[in-house]
Amino acid sequence: MGSLAWAVAKPPLPALAGGGGVLPEARALAARMRIRDVEIYPFELRMKEPFTVAFETFDHSKGVLIRIRTDAGLTGLGEASPLLRVTGDTQATAVHAARQIRYLLIGKDPLAIERTLGLIGVHLHSNPAIVAAFDMALWDLLGKAAGLPVFRLLGGDTTTFETDLTIGLETPEAMAASARASLAQGFRTLKIKLGQEPAADLARLQAIREAVGGAVTLRIDANQGYTVPQARYALQHMERFNLQCCEQPLDHKDLEGMRYLRTVSPIPLMADESLFSPSDALRLLREEACDFFNIKLMKCGGITSALKIAWIAEAGGVPCMVGCMLESRLGLTAAAHVHGAGRAITMADLDSHYDFTVDPILGGIRVAGGLVTLPEQPGLGADIDPAFLRKLERVR
Repeated sequence: MGSLAWAVAKPPLPALAGGGGVLPEARALAARMRIRDVEIYPFELRMKEPFTVAFETFDHSKGVLIRIRTDAGLTGLGEASPLLRVTGDTQATAVHAARQIRYLLIGKDPLAIERTLGLIGVHLHSNPAIVAAFDMALWDLLGKAAGLPVFRLLGGDTTTFETDLTIGLETPEAMAASARASLAQGFRTLKIKLGQEPAADLARLQAIREAVGGAVTLRIDANQGYTVPQARYALQHMERFNLQCCEQPLDHKDLEGMRYLRTVSPIPLMADESLFSPSDALRLLREEACDFFNIKLMKCGGITSALKIAWIAEAGGVPCMVGCMLESRLGLTAAAHVHGAGRAITMADLDSHYDFTVDPILGGIRVAGGLVTLPEQPGLGADIDPAFLRKLERVR
């Protein structure tokens, strides 16, 4: 094991207390640490059963694993979960971008995250998910070099928080049954996928509310499925179901419609597909187009950009949710570290791992009874299962 890796494996506080010990050595090695290699692994996770939202039905998730190796023996992991209909990228485009990014990063300082992101930011517009994977791998390395979990490195102290569980679009009877099963697992907040014809969505909500009772928190997500008149009708008639918020009822470009809908809707609105970047957050604030932000690492390009959005939201008085696409627990763990550090982040939708037939991640977040617990190991605190990795083909 390299001397830096040995240093960060030790508890950091005793070295800090005396100002000596391994800390000066770790600082010196960190200052010289460089990226030696980047490994790229496409992978696929099958779903237990098809999952439907307003615009598509999914039976699998195609992601990309990134592993950054340094000359000090430390490695950082990241995950891309592209979604064409939302982020505009695919597994194939993510792999292509990752090969280009690899050559940009060899020999660079992995701890200079802002500078490194400046090198690869050209890919953010067309391939935000792979930029997110590299970003989280760099934060993983920084946490390991500092001997701290990422959320503590960022000044956070939230180790446990609640997540919802998402109910996909089905018949009212099937969605009610899924909601009851979610309660049996301990969840007390449910996110309901809607966005089809309003009368059908009202029937779905009616069945779900009757199945779970009045004490369970319900959020709905229309995934851009409504027109303005449909959304106005639906939200006004959904008020009786006591909903926490409605996520992205309109097309992502229609901020004028969102602003109008916000004035007539009895249910608060959350921006999701309308929010990719910090500049989008500023525009949503300026347009007064929503009440909440949904921050997703796969949309915004990783932890660094997510934090900037959260800071803008805090300054503007907009509460946030940290959400997910179709990530494994690696990507969910990175998002959970953002939640653990952001004061404006009051909600979480980190549940995609429940949909998969296998869990390829060791360590990482634990979810029990609807409560997420963050790992306390340095970095992200998550690793890839070697048995799963051996089945993957590395991109050369």
